[in-house]
Amino acid sequence: VSAGPAKTADTLRQALAMGADRAIHLQTNIRTDQELLSLSVAKLLAKIVEKENPMLVLCGKQAIDSDSGQTAAILAGLLGWPQAGSASSVILDDTKTLVKVAREVDAGI
Repeated sequence: VSAGPAKTADTLRQALAMGADRAIHLQTNIRTDQELLSLSVAKLLAKIVEKENPMLVLCGKQAIDSDSGQTAAILAGLLGWPQAGSASSVILDDTKTLVKVAREVDAGI
């Protein structure tokens, strides 16, 4: 899922070429560098999560817009879900009900 102008479709096509099963483009003409705020994106993603009902949501470490790293935390708060940021490794158990996350911190992994 990606939010942005028409050219965002290029990024989604690349994700599909790399093996993603599906892509959802939340197309907007709002300037992504100043006006498309983390809270707005998190609210849009929350609606997608409500509709799609995934068991797990993975968010990127950074964005090319404000680079604030807030969207994932806000999304987790809106959903009432736990969140692990700065993941360097994500491992699902065999039942796919437990996630083990190694995190990047200032001192290392």
